[in-house]
Amino acid sequence: MITADTITRHEFIGLQTQIVNSTNHQVIGLNGTIINETKSMFTINTQKGMKMIPKITNEWAFTIKGENLIVKGSSIAKRPIERIGAKA
Repeated sequence: MITADTITRHEFIGLQTQIVNSTNHQVIGLNGTIINETKSMFTINTQKGMKMIPKITNEWAFTIKGENLIVKGSSIAKRPIERIGAKA
């Protein structure tokens, strides 16, 4: 189960997300569904098409069970299999 404490160790594909802070001010507010993930990038399906966005330079907002969670990209910039199997 995804919680605030364990979100960085879970699968992100399929989750809705929004960029709440970024070194690139043009992407702040971008939102959509994560459709793919690599070590350093999310591919997000937005209203304007698919966008590939670097993880590390952004802060990502997720809503899990009514709770808004902010995740720093630097804490999830690993290969998904490494992050999912990681200990807390």
